[in-house]
Amino acid sequence: MIVRPALLADLTPCFEMDLTYTTDYVWQMSAHEHERSIDVRFDTVRLPRPMKVDYPRHPDELLANWRQEECFLVATDDTDQVIGYLDLTPQAWHRTGWIRNLGVAHSHRRKGVASALLRAARGWATERELNRMVLEAQTKNYPAIRFAGKHGFAYCGYNDRYYTNGDIAIFFSLAV
Repeated sequence: MIVRPALLADLTPCFEMDLTYTTDYVWQMSAHEHERSIDVRFDTVRLPRPMKVDYPRHPDELLANWRQEECFLVATDDTDQVIGYLDLTPQAWHRTGWIRNLGVAHSHRRKGVASALLRAARGWATERELNRMVLEAQTKNYPAIRFAGKHGFAYCGYNDRYYTNGDIAIFFSLAV
């Protein structure tokens, strides 16, 4: 596997990649308002049956992200087929790199592709003197939540109106 900056020709396989996933667990949010406080809690809940979930972002944004000439990486196999991608944008004012998209083809999941992309993005962020990276996931995306934890990301917040489909986004942060 090779991880490298994406070329324009790499965007078509990224665009066409099926990023649906199946999960047996979700992070279920509950919020309770009191007179002087709000308690927000996430519980890991096992679903009664596996659920197939669509990736929350539309691939149309990939070209615009690539044109920004920031950190758009692809992973390729030994035949130079794109098997995964990651795009990250720096937010210079607080020296943070925001991972906007991280996707791996179904046939290459759980084989280290996302980890390799993350390592390369971390190197890119370090070279540009960013202090941290932020990764987002749907509360339904238990595989991504586990991936974040495995790589040292810590929960740092949520937005319950983040995705256009109404799903809650949870955010994880990692010092670079």
